[in-house]
Amino acid sequence: MTSNTFPPIFDGHNDVLSLQMKAGVGARKKFTDGYDAHIDVPKSRIGGFGGGFFAIYIPSPGDFDHFYEMMRQPEYDLPLPAPVAQAEAEPIMLAQAEILRQLEADGALKVCTTTAEIRECLNTGVMAAIMHIEGAEGIDTDLDMLGKMYDLGLRSLGPVWSRPTAFGHGVPFRYPSDGEIGPGLTNAGKDLVRECNRLGIMLDLSHLNAAGVRDIAKISDAPLVATHSNCHAISPHARNLTDDQLAMIKDSNGMVGLNFAVAFLRPDGQMKTDVSLDLMMWHLDHLITHLGEDRVGLGSDFDGAQIPDAIGDIAGLTHLREAMRQHGIDEPLMAKLCNENWLSLLDRTWK
Repeated sequence: MTSNTFPPIFDGHNDVLSLQMKAGVGARKKFTDGYDAHIDVPKSRIGGFGGGFFAIYIPSPGDFDHFYEMMRQPEYDLPLPAPVAQAEAEPIMLAQAEILRQLEADGALKVCTTTAEIRECLNTGVMAAIMHIEGAEGIDTDLDMLGKMYDLGLRSLGPVWSRPTAFGHGVPFRYPSDGEIGPGLTNAGKDLVRECNRLGIMLDLSHLNAAGVRDIAKISDAPLVATHSNCHAISPHARNLTDDQLAMIKDSNGMVGLNFAVAFLRPDGQMKTDVSLDLMMWHLDHLITHLGEDRVGLGSDFDGAQIPDAIGDIAGLTHLREAMRQHGIDEPLMAKLCNENWLSLLDRTWK
C-alpha cells in the first residue's frame, strides 16, 4: 500500500436493497450507471468499496421522515412502529433477495457465500455482497423460510430491527438511554439462534435490546457480532453498545462494525450531519481499546441513515481512510479495519 492507495473496504451494513425496491423501475440500471444514493458502482470505484453486507429490510407502513426531525432534539423517545406480520413481510423479503440476484445477473456485484469468494472479489475489483436480513419478520416461527433463504444465499441475520418480531425485541430510538428496555428473545427466537448456528448463518446483535444480547450470548456457539453499532460510553444512545457488551463480544472473539449514522456517533445523540471525522476516530479508539485490533471494522449504514458531511457518500470513504492515516493508524491496522477483520470473523462463523 503506497501513500496514495488504500486497501478496499468491506463494510458491515448497507440498505441498498430497500432503496432499490423503493426506487422502482430502472433502479438497477441507475445502480450500475450512477444515481442520487450513497452507493452505486461508479462511486464505489472512486471510494474503494469492495463490498459488504446487503440488508433485506421490511419497511413499516406509513411515513416516518419526521423521525429525523424528532432526533434533532436534545432528548427524544420515538414510538416504535407496529410489528409487521410474517405473511406481509415474506413477499417483500423475497423481492429484495431477487433484486440482489438481479444486480448479480447485471454484473454489478457478486453474491458471496464463502470467504474465498469475497477474497477473489476484493482481488479482482468485483463488488462482493453478503445477503443479510435486518429484522426477521419474513421468517416463520417453524423456520421453513430460513432454510429457503439460506438456499438463496442468506448468510447473515439480525433477529430484529428496532420494532418487535416473533423472535425478540429491539431498542427504540431513545436518547439518552441504554438498551435495558423490555424482554429478550422469545422461545422462537432462541430456536432461531440455534438453527442459525447449525446452518452457519452469522447472527447480528445490532438493534437488539440488552436482554436479547445476553440471550444470544448464552445460547450461541458462534462469535458475537454487531455489524453497525457504536460506543455507549461516547454517545449514550439506546442503539449503542455498553462497555459490558463490548467485553462479551471480545470474550466470544466476535466483532463490531463502526456505524456512520450521525445520531449514534454524536455525544449529544442528535441527527445532525456536521460531524467531524475526529469523532469517528474517537469511537474507533474506544472499540479497539475494548475489543482489540482484530475485532473492529466498519459498518456504515449507507443508504439507510444520515452520515457525516465529511464523508457524504461511498466515494468519501477515501476521506475516512485519510483521516485514519492522519490519526496514526498504520498500514497493517488499516488493512485489518478495512477488510481483514471481517473476513477473519466470517472464517470463524460460516460453515
